[in-house]
Amino acid sequence: MNSLSALTSGYTEPVRDALWGHIYLTPQLSALLASPPFMRLFRIFQLGPAYCVYPGATHTRASHSIGVYHLSRRLLIELAERGAGGWMSAGGVRSFLCAALLHDLGHFPYTHSLKELPLDSHETLTARLIADEPLKSLVALCGADPEFTSAIVDISVDSDDGELLFYRRLLSGVLDPDKLDYLNRDARYCGVPYGAQDVDFIFSRLLPHKDRGVDIDSRGIPSVESVLFSKYLMYRTVYWHRQVRSATAMIKKALLSGLRDRIISGEDLYGLDDQSLFRLMEEKKHPLFRLAGEVKNGKLYFEAAAFLFDENAHAGLLDITNRHLYERALAAEAAVDDIIIDLPEPVSLESSLYVRDEECFFGQSTSAFRGNAVTDFVKSLRVVRIFSPVGVKIPEAVLHNSEKWLHL
Repeated sequence: MNSLSALTSGYTEPVRDALWGHIYLTPQLSALLASPPFMRLFRIFQLGPAYCVYPGATHTRASHSIGVYHLSRRLLIELAERGAGGWMSAGGVRSFLCAALLHDLGHFPYTHSLKELPLDSHETLTARLIADEPLKSLVALCGADPEFTSAIVDISVDSDDGELLFYRRLLSGVLDPDKLDYLNRDARYCGVPYGAQDVDFIFSRLLPHKDRGVDIDSRGIPSVESVLFSKYLMYRTVYWHRQVRSATAMIKKALLSGLRDRIISGEDLYGLDDQSLFRLMEEKKHPLFRLAGEVKNGKLYFEAAAFLFDENAHAGLLDITNRHLYERALAAEAAVDDIIIDLPEPVSLESSLYVRDEECFFGQSTSAFRGNAVTDFVKSLRVVRIFSPVGVKIPEAVLHNSEKWLHL
């Protein structure tokens, strides 16, 4: 069986998706949905605490994963018809489809609240789950190689396999199925227009390249611009909304303190869903675990100050394990009972696609996103926020008195 036949034959099991309509799987792929590791994804909100601001944002990691699988299959069919079938094997495409469907298996609950903690990456955890039972056998029954599948997801595993590297670039890139699903899906459920992408047109402009994954032609430049600007707007208005950041920061501070005081361990946090994360902090005894109960009941900390992150002036805040020391110093200086300093993790607006007819990469193309434009967008997103349980504003003079709180 060739790669195109492996993508088009035997897909008899429909799943109805609110975003993409009917999504078809083989019976073997459908069995993956009923596995315990995948069922956990139905109990994790895709956007964590975003429902506090956007009540419709209660879609799950599972629905997103099924959407990524759907777009991945569509993408491979398009690329196979344009020549990629020359280097894609039947087993390879099946492994890629399994990787797309299972790529978020190891994801932590409550969106990115746990992302910066000293834990194994969710990609590494996903690879472990795929390599273990019951998924190892279920993936094999799909005609995929479990080891190859896990290596597509976990890029920390070195490889010089050309086909494997090709699939990695497809799953994580400028116009990858993951991004195209979450931008469209998150925008739909939040009720905002910023994330909508024309997937049909995007796929029509993609050109397969064995080493780079995909290229585009110049008619695809507006699609890349749309993805970049949409991602920027979704971070600005949804993902990093101040109330979402408050809830995230409160959960993160609670968990960090529990890890630091050895009330919990990293192993305790693997495999949790949203509700079991809250149960864990309800059952364990630690003063700051009260923050989890406050978030659960919608009692979020207020924004007391906000300013753009400066790599030189605020470098001390990068070490999340020591951030509590700055929080104590600032709380004392501002005469406030409690302070949480929130610094979002670095975000990237990928723009590395090659524009084939212009014979250059996107950053040097005729796009408006040339030179430092993308870097400037990213810098404008990274805002340091100071949260407090009382609705007060911290005076500028206190914030700039770095001698007393920022340089310990």
